[in-house]
Amino acid sequence: MCEKIRNREKFPHVFIENFVQQVANNKIPVEQVEEWLRAVYEFGLHDDAKIALTKSMMESGEIITWEDAGINRDFVVDKHSTGGVGDKMSIMLAPALAACGLYVPMLAGRGLGHTGGTIDKLEAIPGFSTDINPKRMKEIVLDVGCCIAAQSSIIAPADAILYAVRDVTGTVASIPLITASIISKKAAEGISSLVLDVKTGIAAFMQSEGAAIELAKSMVDAANGLGVNTIAQVTTMNSPIGNKVGNSLEILESVKVLNGEGPLDTIELVSLQGGALLHMTGKSTTIEEGKMMIREVLSDGSALECFRKMCVSQGVEDDIANKLCTEPEKILPCSSKKTVLYSSKSGFISKLNAMTFAKIACELGAGRQKLGDVINHGVGLEFNHCLGDEINEGDAWLIVHHDNNLNSEKIEILDGWGSLSSLNLKE
Repeated sequence: MCEKIRNREKFPHVFIENFVQQVANNKIPVEQVEEWLRAVYEFGLHDDAKIALTKSMMESGEIITWEDAGINRDFVVDKHSTGGVGDKMSIMLAPALAACGLYVPMLAGRGLGHTGGTIDKLEAIPGFSTDINPKRMKEIVLDVGCCIAAQSSIIAPADAILYAVRDVTGTVASIPLITASIISKKAAEGISSLVLDVKTGIAAFMQSEGAAIELAKSMVDAANGLGVNTIAQVTTMNSPIGNKVGNSLEILESVKVLNGEGPLDTIELVSLQGGALLHMTGKSTTIEEGKMMIREVLSDGSALECFRKMCVSQGVEDDIANKLCTEPEKILPCSSKKTVLYSSKSGFISKLNAMTFAKIACELGAGRQKLGDVINHGVGLEFNHCLGDEINEGDAWLIVHHDNNLNSEKIEILDGWGSLSSLNLKE
């Protein structure tokens, strides 16, 4: 098969099916897996082979079904983001969609680099368990409408093995392999509709818009090929999303949005993703109507109630869940120190380099620089001013939440990318 891939020849799908099954059962030498991954990385796959790979990876493990749980699959949905700085959308979107009458069995991941993933953020909540098997996930979704669980070897086990080998062979950045990895897990959730948020920009996995569009098209084709109605939204990742970056801080901001408040860019992105899914399932006649429905459940408390119920269903004690929804700062881990940075000029903020802030947050402990690193949930960055804001000399524009002392190098980087060059302040 490797020779055919190198020659860009088509081949029977059974070749891929057998290969993936052998990988899942650990019956193939790792050297052969490495050779196959390098061939795909360098020469790619034809579209039909890519769909066959995605389907085989999906079928390598358990596939969740919903009809036996009394749920109409047409209303079972999910969303996936390729990641970003301050990207906390899933935490608000899942309960908002549940409040609108959809079902969201969301499998999410941890973060490596930058800041924590959705699972790391949720685990900042005392007692919140993300180790949920498919049977329990179905029960929670049936009762609450949404569940956010960590990816496990039960779903698409071949992906976990292939990803580990991709990581050590430098073949992670392959569009066919990225596509199969993401879509196989989403399709295994048994969903009918999927929205993909594909980031592009300085802090995105696909920094150029062209590369982001290519990945978006690849994932949409694969998901649609497996019978999952899918669209992609390509969004920018040059500036942090919202006002907070860090695990506990992003839960704080999520709760604020679920209380009908919060940053406008965050609310708009949640509404855009949710509105699309409501339209795709027929719950709204247009995307704009769907966006209004999302904003309504964020304002009237029904999305917050779904979030509270999800927390309780996933291990959080009732009194903690209640207080989390009203006084989250009293529940969530926080840093032992705060350092405030002040603007040295007056003007308008025209640039906030997300990648620079992400690296600093990661060094503070909000993310992992290597596998096995322990997340510090309390540290991160809090912005008092956002892109486009007017700012005056002496204004506090950034609060750094940290446990260890900030060295002069970090302060200089934050000052340089904040109150001076990155803010591009104009008199």
